[in-house]
This record gives sequence, structure tokens and C-alpha cells, in this order.
Amino acid sequence: MRIVLVHNYYKESGGEDQVFVNEKNLLIRNGHKVFTYERKNKLELNSLFSKVKIFFQVHYNRSSKKQFHNFIKLNKPDLVHVHNFFPLITPSIYDACDEEGIPVVQTLHNFRLICPTSILMHNGKIYRKSIEKGAYSTIVDKVYKKSYLGTYAVSRMIEFHKNNGTWENKVDKFIALTTFSKSIYVEAGFPKKKISIKPNFFQKKDKLQKNKRSGALYVGRISPEKGIKTLISAWQGINYPLKIVGDGPLISEITSANNSSIKSIGALSQNKVMEEMSRASFLILPSLCYEGFPMVILESFANSLPVIASDHGSISEIITNNKNGLLFEPGDSIQLKKKVKWMFENPEACMKMGMNAKIEYDTKYTPDNNYNKLIQIYNNTIQNK
Repeated sequence: MRIVLVHNYYKESGGEDQVFVNEKNLLIRNGHKVFTYERKNKLELNSLFSKVKIFFQVHYNRSSKKQFHNFIKLNKPDLVHVHNFFPLITPSIYDACDEEGIPVVQTLHNFRLICPTSILMHNGKIYRKSIEKGAYSTIVDKVYKKSYLGTYAVSRMIEFHKNNGTWENKVDKFIALTTFSKSIYVEAGFPKKKISIKPNFFQKKDKLQKNKRSGALYVGRISPEKGIKTLISAWQGINYPLKIVGDGPLISEITSANNSSIKSIGALSQNKVMEEMSRASFLILPSLCYEGFPMVILESFANSLPVIASDHGSISEIITNNKNGLLFEPGDSIQLKKKVKWMFENPEACMKMGMNAKIEYDTKYTPDNNYNKLIQIYNNTIQNK
């Protein structure tokens, strides 16, 4: 099969980038001819002129459509799979596919097609205004980069394509990462019959390290929506080591906490993260926002590492309480503290959860399992087209 994969990289690398590369390599290993159409914010949005220009084009970039039209005419794909089009590529490329009769699959990594926030969160709380009142209603709250104009631009993109039937008529199949994510999109008016569910996957090494396990671990961006303040607050009075891997705007919060049990070690390569996971007793994921499908959970499961996580959204589907981890009320540092204490006071139960997590990984989240689901979606989409 000849497949074009489309991805717009953000300035800061994240899970979506990793999934894009993982799926590309997965398809190549299975004998498919893969072509990638990539744009990078870091290279193209580095001047005031470029930012002003994209403001007017974020809803529909005619230049991007023309470039992509030429790209698919040259490579003649059987299918186009879009991971992220925001903000440089834009949904204009769907028209190029439509004109050439090429089926389109779009992965719903976040909620950008519904809300300018992309994570349905604002001022530290779940934010559903765009679902209930439309994207333009969010402008007054400046939900995109604390800007009226920025929020207007993204809202215009959302409403333009909703009103013009882009999601209904120009995308043949959507991939939601969880049942929860699908339910949110259906509530927002997306066609239920067009949304398939396929989780992310993780390619583990043949042999993972086996080390003596101790301590808790956090891996991720150090930012408000990730629940960093909840985590730091929960660690007051806990004499148990916590390693924090990552970087972000709230890094100073860790230093100012002045807690000798907390050690911040900055951002690490994936190999180094795997080493830390092989040494930890459990991972903590205290997100306040609705996560898509955190890769850190799959990495943890592959390393037999149970997860203490916020009990909402997609996370509640992936983590089964008392089986492969523990769940707590999002933002509740007191409840999180109790879960943490229970984990290190019950090492055998913690280890058992880790074993269950590894079984979960082997059953659901391996590359082979994921490939079978992905290629079935591709084949069905092509046949239906």
C-alpha cells in the first residue's frame, strides 16, 4: 500500500510527534511504501511576518493546498493519513485529496477540532464551553495563548470547517485513541459512524533492564495542566524519594518547594527515561486536563511499572484501579498522598500491579497488535471510498 503520512510539528516536541514517527516506522517495517509530508513550526514560525501571515491562513492555507496537491499527484498514494495539520498545513489539504479521489484518515490526538484550547481546559479547570456554545464563545476567555486574536483565529478554523461540512464530507475516517475521546467528538457533532478507536502503541526494547526498584517517578512537561502543583503539595511530609523528569514553565515550583525528597533531573532521552522506569516502584500521572493517550503510560506498562493517575477522561479507561495502578480525584493532593503512602507501604501489591501492567501492555499495546488495527482501518476506509 502507498501511504502519505501528514504531520505539523509544534515548537516543543510531544507525544504526537512520537506517535507519528512510531506509526511511520511500523508501516515501513510491514512493507508499505510511506511518504511523509511534514511542516515544522520551529523553522517556519520564527518571525513576526510569518506569525501575522499564519493568522490569516490558519483556517485555510491555499498555498499549502497547492503544495500538497502536487505532492500527492507525484506520489500517487492509496490513502492519506493526517496526524496534525495545525497551524501551517491546515484542513485545506483535504480538498486536495478530495479532488484526486484519495481517501483520508485523521487521528484525533487532542480536541483541537472542537476547541481552541485543544485540551478542553482553561484556568485550571475542565472547559466545555466550545462543545455547548461553539468555538466563537471562547474568544472572550482568551483560551488560546491568552489572546483574543489568537483565539479568534483558531475558532474561525473550527467553525469554518464545521459549517462547510469538512469533517462530514472531506474526512473518510477518524481515529480516536479512546472511547472517551470518541464520546466527546460525537457530543460535539462529529459523525459517530466515521470514528474508529485505536490506541497508541510503544515499541519496547527486546530486553528491558532489571534493577532493584524504589521511589516514585514523574515523567512529562512541568506545566499547570499536568498537575505539578498537586504533586508537589502531596509530597509535603512524605519521606519517600520522587524523581521528576521533564522541563517546563513550573520548574521553579519544584525548587521553591524546598523538599529534600523531591529531585528534579530535567528532560532526558527516551533511553534514559527507560532506565529511570526500570528503577522506580511506580509512576505518577496527576494530570488536570483530559489527556489523549499518554505515551508515558505505555512506556510504564512495558517496564512493569504501575501508575497512580487522575481518575478522569481517557486515563480512567487505561488505568484499572487496584489492578495496574491506582486512581485519585484530579487535583486532590490529600487523596494522592494517601495513594502514594499505600504504594510504598504495600510493596508486594505494588509489584503485582506492575506485573498486571506488563500483561496489559503485551495484550493491547504492542506494535503487532496496533498494526493489525491500523491496517484494518486503512482497508475499510479504502473499500468504503
